[in-house]
Amino acid sequence: MSIVIEQLVQARLVAAAPRVPSIPATLHYDRRDPFAVRMTFPAPATLEGVEVCWTFARELLADGMSAPEGHGDVRVRPYGDDHTVLEFHAPEGTAVVHVRSDDVRRFLDATGEAVPAGTEHRHLDLDQDLAELMRDAC
Repeated sequence: MSIVIEQLVQARLVAAAPRVPSIPATLHYDRRDPFAVRMTFPAPATLEGVEVCWTFARELLADGMSAPEGHGDVRVRPYGDDHTVLEFHAPEGTAVVHVRSDDVRRFLDATGEAVPAGTEHRHLDLDQDLAELMRDAC
């Protein structure tokens, strides 16, 4: 059974994107991909003018709320007591957004109810994943 959690958040754009100071973004979690979360930005907030979706580890988001985390394309760190900073690095540039930490906590709490941390492996469908890989290989 699929459980999907979506939460709208207001992201305050800090750098490297068109002049949109505050944008609605969506945090997304699907139990079928239990290790990952996605954050989607609407077309007006992107350099390309199309909706952009970043996928990264749920653990990165959770850990980054209390201390700086990440060394690759996505980095997360706390900003004061009530905001979390997410940095998205791409060849075209870097986007830095601030979101309310309470919104992120609420989202992570909901994902934790769907799939408690440490039990993600129990929600993988390895037979289906293998079948998809084999189909794509042909």
